[in-house]
Amino acid sequence: MDRKRIGDILMAHFAKLDENNIVINVIVVHNNELIDDDGNECEAKGIDFCVAHFGGCWIQTSYNATIRKNYAGIGHTYDPDRDAFIALEPENAIGFDEETCQWIMSETK
Repeated sequence: MDRKRIGDILMAHFAKLDENNIVINVIVVHNNELIDDDGNECEAKGIDFCVAHFGGCWIQTSYNATIRKNYAGIGHTYDPDRDAFIALEPENAIGFDEETCQWIMSETK
C-alpha cells in the first residue's frame, strides 16, 4: 500500500474519476480508514470510505508513483487497461512510453 507520512500520520491518496475516467479530484485519506478486519491496509476499504463520504468513482493513486505508474493529477486520465494515470499530452510530445505511461518530449535547444 502506498502512503505518505504527514508529520506522524500516514496518509493514502485517492483520485475521483468522472464517467470518462478523467481525474476530477485527488484527496488524502488517513490510513486508519484503510485497515481491514485482519489489520491489513486495503485499497477497497479506502475506496469504500471515499464513496460513502463523497460519492462517485474513486481509485488509489501513489504520491511516489509506486502504483498506477504516475501520481494522479486533475485532468489526467486513468487507463484501466494499463492500470495507469496518464497526463494530458503536451504540445511538444513526440511519442508515448508504454512502460512508464509518460509522454516523450522533444529536446529543445
